[in-house]
Amino acid sequence: MTPDAELVMLLAGLHILGFVFAALLFIGLMRADNVSPWSPDEDDDDGGGNDRPPRPQPSDPRGGGLPLPDAVQATMRLRSHDRLADVHPRPARRVPPEPGPRPRVPARGE
Repeated sequence: MTPDAELVMLLAGLHILGFVFAALLFIGLMRADNVSPWSPDEDDDDGGGNDRPPRPQPSDPRGGGLPLPDAVQATMRLRSHDRLADVHPRPARRVPPEPGPRPRVPARGE
């Protein structure tokens, strides 16, 4: 048998085996006992319509207020229409160092 024929036979066998398992599963599901549909408990009458639990009410009052105890005040407060760049001037630019004397390059004839 050629390798191509062996590969075709192997793949066909795997497909047939898969179909057999699928048929067994399908037959098992069809023969299962019918289960009555789900109905909610009669004792649980909370109005329905929402699965979310209610938010817990805070047990202790929130303390503090503004400003918060761990807040750090800003160094600058802008209460007008000024720009932050106008309030903080730019630092002066550094002066570049003067270039040193150029090294002497000997001429070709020397």
